[in-house]
Amino acid sequence: MKFIEWSMQGVEFVNCNCAWGCPCQFQGLPTYGNCRAYGFLQIEQGRFGDVPLDGLRWGVLAAWPGAIHEGNGTFQTIVDERADAKQRAAIEAVSHGHETEPGKLIWQVFSTTVTTFLPTLAKPIELAIDLQARTAHVRVPGVVEGNGRAIHNDASGTDVPVRITMPAGFEFHEAEFIDGSGKTTNGSIELNFNGTHAHLARVHWTTHGVVR
Repeated sequence: MKFIEWSMQGVEFVNCNCAWGCPCQFQGLPTYGNCRAYGFLQIEQGRFGDVPLDGLRWGVLAAWPGAIHEGNGTFQTIVDERADAKQRAAIEAVSHGHETEPGKLIWQVFSTTVTTFLPTLAKPIELAIDLQARTAHVRVPGVVEGNGRAIHNDASGTDVPVRITMPAGFEFHEAEFIDGSGKTTNGSIELNFNGTHAHLARVHWTTHGVVR
């Protein structure tokens, strides 16, 4: 099958309802028996065929009643309101797993577990990610707001750097695990986290998977 060739390089912030570390990252079952998450990407360089995507932001809200691999997920894409019609269509296609080699990238893998794709939203996306400080903030007015910070050791009073490398991962090669919080306000997918797993990563995604 011939795909449209696309690529995205940038930084992402993801926060889910699991405990720090997220068992799902290690082929385990979710901490509380179900998966709920949001994630956002700042595209630094990107293209979808001949459509440029540099500088745009996008994200998703997602929920599964059990473990992700058990299916029946609900998904909603949020695209930067600055994107034109072609750019919005391109980002939606990627987020829904289209034009991607099967099994090679998180969005294509997730798409096989989703039964309900809610209408894509075009919204202003405020997103700030600092990999060195291990902090993040995202706000989509009327939809979701979330924060990430370094995991803190209350006994010593110091932050705890936690970095993981996944040589065969289908989302990232390396990520910083941090402490996250977030809440949705639009009611389509209910998320309400405080002190749960989050991670920051520099990513390079393409039609054929993660570039390492």
